[in-house]
Amino acid sequence: MNRFFAKPRAAPVAAKPSNPNHRPRFQAMRVLIALIIREMNTRFGRTWGGYIWAVLEPVAMIGLLSLAFSQFIQSPPVGSSFALFYASGFVPFYFYSEITTATSSAVLFNKQLMQFPAVTPLDAVLARFFLTVITLTVVAVIVFTGVGYFDGWPNGVDYGSLLLSLAAACVLGLGSGTLNCVLFPFFPVWQRIWGVINRPLFLISGVFFTFESMPSQIQSLLWYNPLVHVVGIMRAGIYPSYDAGYISLLFIFGLGLTTFVLGAYLLIRHRSFVTEN
Repeated sequence: MNRFFAKPRAAPVAAKPSNPNHRPRFQAMRVLIALIIREMNTRFGRTWGGYIWAVLEPVAMIGLLSLAFSQFIQSPPVGSSFALFYASGFVPFYFYSEITTATSSAVLFNKQLMQFPAVTPLDAVLARFFLTVITLTVVAVIVFTGVGYFDGWPNGVDYGSLLLSLAAACVLGLGSGTLNCVLFPFFPVWQRIWGVINRPLFLISGVFFTFESMPSQIQSLLWYNPLVHVVGIMRAGIYPSYDAGYISLLFIFGLGLTTFVLGAYLLIRHRSFVTEN
């Protein structure tokens, strides 16, 4: 009799299929922080001495190169201090170069961690990116503070433009590095081609010259080098009299964000291939 008045049992609910790419925000943040700490221990050692050396090495290199080139170039194209002119070109270029190099090899040096479902190739890229940006920011502060102390700063410096230039360099470096994480395993020859392409960038990115000082035929080619725009933003911020009308924020940020989004999508789409090759 009781069975007629018993409450009906609820039908079992089918379990939703788990999505390996979906993670709680807290877990994703915890994984990213853990990877950053691991990168610090791997690259700089477990003591502060390794990190301090990583900061002082580029600072010393910039200082020595500024001193050496200033002996041959007494009057820079803009301003009166060659050290400041050189730093305004080299620092944003160095941001791009170091971020690209670090992020391009992020998956390769963290392949063992890719076996854990919670760790994705994009986590490895972002961890290296944030650690490199933090280190380079310290380098930039030391360099510009030292140059300003010894040679002085022009009046009316636009610090917003300085930050904008470094942000543009970071976006470009992150975009190219993320895309390279996919292209390197798919096309191994691309790694050599990329190295050849990047070798002359130091000489054609406006580190030693201004865009306006070049002939019009060369200007039309240099305009397609995004680093020329990045350096121009930095120089326009430091030198109020410098009018960099050739700068296109849409070009540099559009290029950097497009390559990053494409690279991130391909990393997620082809995770198994990227982590196994």
